[in-house]
Amino acid sequence: MTGSPSQGTPGPAAVPRPRSPASSARPRPSRLAAPRALLRTAVARLTGSTLGTRQLAAVRIGVAATWGGYLLREWPHRAELYGPGSAWGWDLARQLVDGNGAFTALLWSRGEVWFTFVYVLALLVSFLLVLGWRTRTMSVLFALTVLSLQNRSVFVGDGGDNLIHLLALYLCLTRCGQVWSLDARRRARDPEGVRPDRVGPWLWASLGAALLSARLSDRLTPGWTLTLAATWAALGAWWFLERHPLGETRALADVLGNLLHHAGSLIIMAETCLVYATAGWYKIQGSRWQDGTAVYYPLELDSFSPWPALSHALAAHGTLITLLTYATVFAQVAFPFSLLNRRAKNVLIIVLAAEHLGIAVLLGLPFFSLAMLAADAVFLPTGFLRAVERGAGRVTRRAPRYGARRPVRTADREAPGRAETGSVSAAP
Repeated sequence: MTGSPSQGTPGPAAVPRPRSPASSARPRPSRLAAPRALLRTAVARLTGSTLGTRQLAAVRIGVAATWGGYLLREWPHRAELYGPGSAWGWDLARQLVDGNGAFTALLWSRGEVWFTFVYVLALLVSFLLVLGWRTRTMSVLFALTVLSLQNRSVFVGDGGDNLIHLLALYLCLTRCGQVWSLDARRRARDPEGVRPDRVGPWLWASLGAALLSARLSDRLTPGWTLTLAATWAALGAWWFLERHPLGETRALADVLGNLLHHAGSLIIMAETCLVYATAGWYKIQGSRWQDGTAVYYPLELDSFSPWPALSHALAAHGTLITLLTYATVFAQVAFPFSLLNRRAKNVLIIVLAAEHLGIAVLLGLPFFSLAMLAADAVFLPTGFLRAVERGAGRVTRRAPRYGARRPVRTADREAPGRAETGSVSAAP
């Protein structure tokens, strides 16, 4: 009589099976496998691709357009702001620059012709950077022209000028011409780089000659000479590698370019968060911000009231003033923390954009607001920027092009005489 499993006698299912060599040698999955895979993916994305191209293009266009618009508006007063008629005299500016080692080309000559040349060059470079023509070179020249004007008269401007000062330097690290630029259009037409480029070498040689002349005339310090010479050599090497890859050298240059781009993007993000965080936390310490009346006082100042009737009407509503005061502090303090949640970040970007537009209209500070909006563009969602790109593409496709041949209607093809006298001409 055989026993059953319920009686304690082992049955066939309880007999242990021998392990095969393959199953016994199979390694157990490591707990670090998933983090390592994520790390490899992140490194591959950071080194093998350019992230945030549309955001950086928006920052480029916004910063250059803001600075160019400011210079254009101040054209009648340029000499009093940055030129020979400035209240910050030549000797004071020279003493300050010699002490801190700042760069400014306006102190190379006292002449008004040289000042006008630098001012017009700043306008031209801003316009070309907006268009994205030779973006790498124009970003460097844009930073130099911004430094030249702002370091000449350090007490001119407001917080927007300081932000443009920093963003102009950070843009030199980024590949901000990948989209929405004439450079991107040129690369799309010639992806292999087989067409001869005559403008690039001439531009590079001209900048080299200018750099050499400035150094030989002892207008550049050794530190700035080394920095600008290294930048000039890097621009030439990049142009050469785009047409002569030299094996893996081009791939290595792409990796370095992507790393610099992402470092510049991260610095711009950190700088923007720092601006909002410091502004918000300093406001919290003020008694006027604590009792909700801080917004009232600038609205009653004549120097900050381009629309006095509108400012006085708004200042007459105490509840609205209190809400705007507290909302300003909350948005600025909360913005750095909102980056942990995409929806919260997008909502606060809208709130901050409305705040800057209100400052531009009510307080008469349009270029300060535009500079802040340009910095905020680095946080715009990619889906929104793609929608803007598609909308702009539809508008440009519908717009008539100069010199384009208009289509001929079927009736005009059947009646050649009518095509000559009708509203639609068959002639090119």
